[in-house]
Amino acid sequence: MKIAIIEDELLAVNYLKNLLDNQNIVPVTETVILRSKKQAIDFFTKDSADLIFMDIHLGDGMSLEIFEQVDLFTPIIFITAFDEYAIRVFRHFTIDYLLKPFEEQDLHKALQKFISIRNNFDPEPTLKSISTLHQGDSEMMKRFMVREGNKLKSVDEHHTAYFFASGKYLFLTTKDHQTYIYDDTIKDIIQKLNPNVFFKVNRKFIINKEAVTEIIKHSSQKVELKLSPEPEVDADVFISKRQITECLNWLKS
Repeated sequence: MKIAIIEDELLAVNYLKNLLDNQNIVPVTETVILRSKKQAIDFFTKDSADLIFMDIHLGDGMSLEIFEQVDLFTPIIFITAFDEYAIRVFRHFTIDYLLKPFEEQDLHKALQKFISIRNNFDPEPTLKSISTLHQGDSEMMKRFMVREGNKLKSVDEHHTAYFFASGKYLFLTTKDHQTYIYDDTIKDIIQKLNPNVFFKVNRKFIINKEAVTEIIKHSSQKVELKLSPEPEVDADVFISKRQITECLNWLKS
């Protein structure tokens, strides 16, 4: 398990790292130390971790400002000497809030909580979980009703290139470059689609396998998909970091 520590005080970093090295609740394969807000933004722009320990006050600003620069869906255990931020941090994927100075047993409780949540909750459904959801389910949607002027039109799943979310709306784009507002949400529609045909590659796009024209691997943690037709909004489509392996396997199948 790869752990990131965002903390500017060296003594606090060493104390936490020593506790992590000597516990047996989570297996730590790599620990990344980030001593500033800038380092954290640079790191998470191109890389990821399985769990983050984050101090709130850093030498170059508030760590909460990191969320304004990068999308973080990683579980976080906040560590801070201040308790007035407790409400604000729980807007994010917060596991626990440890007040300095914390003891070894406090860390162990937070890690056990992380393991419990991790084993029972997956914030972004994978191909495997979607397939399980649809096992024995013959109710998967194969046609989608969209509005064209004052008429309703039915679009077949194989004629659908992708769904994409923009603002408050979900759109359906067909292979012949037509785009329609679709009355649903990206979170709900993925549960109704055939997982052999569609995959949710990130928070905004659900794609049909046949719409992929090119796969560009910028790095192991940054993979871009070229689609046809090319999206008019958010033309650069990147696979969510936690979905890369699953998505590439799906594309090969």
